[in-house]
Amino acid sequence: MLGPRHYDLIIVGASFAGLACARTAALRGLKVAVIERKDDPGDQVRTTGILVKEAAEETDIPSELTRRIRGVRLYAPNGTHSDHWAPGYYFLATDTPGLLRWMAQEAWRAGATLHFGARFGAASQDARAVHVEGIGSASLLIGADGANSAVARCFGLDRNSRFLGGVELELSADAGADPRFLHCFLDSELAPGYLAWALTGVSVTQVGVAVRQASKPDIDAVLKRVRTSVELRRVEIVGRRSGLIPVGGVLRRTSVGRVMLMGDAAGYCSPMTGGGIALALRLGRRAAQAAVDWLGADGLHPALVVEREAPRFGMKRLMRRALDLAPPNWMWDGLVGTSAFRTLTHHVYFHRRGAPGELLDETPPAAPIEQKKDIAI
Repeated sequence: MLGPRHYDLIIVGASFAGLACARTAALRGLKVAVIERKDDPGDQVRTTGILVKEAAEETDIPSELTRRIRGVRLYAPNGTHSDHWAPGYYFLATDTPGLLRWMAQEAWRAGATLHFGARFGAASQDARAVHVEGIGSASLLIGADGANSAVARCFGLDRNSRFLGGVELELSADAGADPRFLHCFLDSELAPGYLAWALTGVSVTQVGVAVRQASKPDIDAVLKRVRTSVELRRVEIVGRRSGLIPVGGVLRRTSVGRVMLMGDAAGYCSPMTGGGIALALRLGRRAAQAAVDWLGADGLHPALVVEREAPRFGMKRLMRRALDLAPPNWMWDGLVGTSAFRTLTHHVYFHRRGAPGELLDETPPAAPIEQKKDIAI
């Protein structure tokens, strides 16, 4: 590790928000350092890694790290299901460890200094800089270090307090889930407060569940349900992911002086779905752009710029409260497939793309399963 030195920007956390910010800031001439406690950015992945189309539009990702999913199949507790599409819309399953390694490599190529295996410890700030023990000082420190942010704790900023608990199994790629769909299971006994899912990924089949904070995910029960409903040919578990998903909405106090939070650390996740990668990419890049203006052209503080452009999630916070109540399964059985449910589902999954409830006339062909490729840093 390099000795203490001065940077324009130190970023704590090498996930989507931190790496997107680091690359943009370095490309624009800032001296950037990234601190990450893991030895490898692809280790201990805690996200399903599904990218909505909006996230895919934020950055150009190598095609071998993704697989396109065209629609959503929603299952009611009684086993019935409905299929949902939107013309021109898709989701991307990702080789998430490979994607994070690629993003780290891109940030390094842009000129950022990457400190892997380095824990964020003691830090302080004064009027001129933030001082991080073992790393050096910086004109700006960004905490992009996840739902339980050490930066937030160190500088007395707000911290996430409402979460979903998620667990996901990685099965062999030839498990047999229909690759056209993101399979989602609405069942308040199986997944109170959210849902279970299955999808054919890049080199694995992913089966997972997330539940409200007061509940405990039963991944074995989920796998049993998925195996029957999706008609998996074989089940060979090759990996496991787990983590907390912040769903309390954007935190109030996310900056102080020369320190600010970003990504999950700031609550930039949808309270309803827990989706945060698209915002991480967009606001991470935006924070870097604003940092360049603040440091070099007397622009607004990056925290103010990001706060003004971040969504407030007003309606989604209300929907989160409704989901936390875990509607009875008979209600899900009666809703799935109705016109009102199709309209709501279209808005949740496809936003403003295509007409509400619109289905494609033709069944799209199944995309091939691409093989995972290791990317060295």
